[in-house]
Amino acid sequence: MNTRFKTLLLLVLMLLAAGGAYGLRPTQKVADTAPSFDLEVMIPETFGDWRDEPLRTTQIVDPQKQQMIDKIYSKTLMRTYVNSDGNRVMLSIAYGSNQSDFMQVHKPEVCYPAQGFEIVANRKDVLQVSNGAIPVRRLVAAIGQHRSEPITYWTMIGNQSVQAGVDKKIAEMHFGLKGQIPDGLLFRVSSIDPDSEQAFDLQNKFVEELIGTLDPTVRLRISGLR
Repeated sequence: MNTRFKTLLLLVLMLLAAGGAYGLRPTQKVADTAPSFDLEVMIPETFGDWRDEPLRTTQIVDPQKQQMIDKIYSKTLMRTYVNSDGNRVMLSIAYGSNQSDFMQVHKPEVCYPAQGFEIVANRKDVLQVSNGAIPVRRLVAAIGQHRSEPITYWTMIGNQSVQAGVDKKIAEMHFGLKGQIPDGLLFRVSSIDPDSEQAFDLQNKFVEELIGTLDPTVRLRISGLR
């Protein structure tokens, strides 16, 4: 689906929503009808060549913003994994049960600069795993010459992985036209490495191994893949 067609589709959906705004105002949270889950249980502490290293767990946000994060996110998971070669990947998953306009998950492009980072690279990509393809965004966040952190992340609306922008808005509108408020999830991996392509390759391998170990229902919720 090309960008022009997506834009036209979004316009049509917006017009339909506007025309039936009173009858179609979203009131039903999808999360209220879905089974409950625990990210700590869903995501294994060890898989493949990777194991959780609790003492090196990274924070998803500056603790000073914790009140806002508690308001936006229903569940979060932060872990640092290490493999037998000593390579480390930081995993962060943030789930929000309410993806209405004022309660949407915060993208790394927003969170990292708020912590003093500069986003020096930002591009769309596709992460290919054995179960399929995940649309992702690749960032490089840096603080001066001292720390370079390549980041791979994707966003879920319901059980669909989407790119930020038109794709995400179309997915939200589909729910809105059914009177539903979707839930959302942001999956992020990052590593400290001045070589961004080397870091992205490591992150790809990490995600490939993790996705391959998940129960199919968990995999669908986390990545949109069956």
